Amino acid sequence: MGSPFRRPPFAAYPLGEVPFQKALPFMSAPRHSTPGLRLRIVFPDGAWIGPGKADLMEGIAQTGSILQAAQRMGMGYKRAWGLVEALNAMFTQPLIATARGGATGGGASLTETGQIVLESYRTAEAEAARAAAAPVAALQALAVVSGRK
Repeated sequence: MGSPFRRPPFAAYPLGEVPFQKALPFMSAPRHSTPGLRLRIVFPDGAWIGPGKADLMEGIAQTGSILQAAQRMGMGYKRAWGLVEALNAMFTQPLIATARGGATGGGASLTETGQIVLESYRTAEAEAARAAAAPVAALQALAVVSGRK
């Protein structure tokens, strides 16, 4: 008999009813009134940085806390901590500096390298959106939009 902790394959659930779908954001794209572009930069070793990691870095920079940044994003602390570890391992220098909590409080902040990476990613994101504006508009004109065929 199988493990009671094993989840059935995706096909066992009706579309849109996967119980752990919240943990798999790629399965249900957010609804937008206009089409958009999401940039993911993939490095040769398979590591990548995309909008979620960039948003987490931005949240840490704004709040000084991994927990608060995660809460703002609706993400668990353990997941956020795993992303911080992955980000720190991706580059030659750590992107996020952490201090243990306690009586004096803990915290997190972007290192100088982290600030450069975040700024570079946001610049690439903006330039990609500008470059793709015309093709995205052409795709939108051909797409089936609710109420229009």
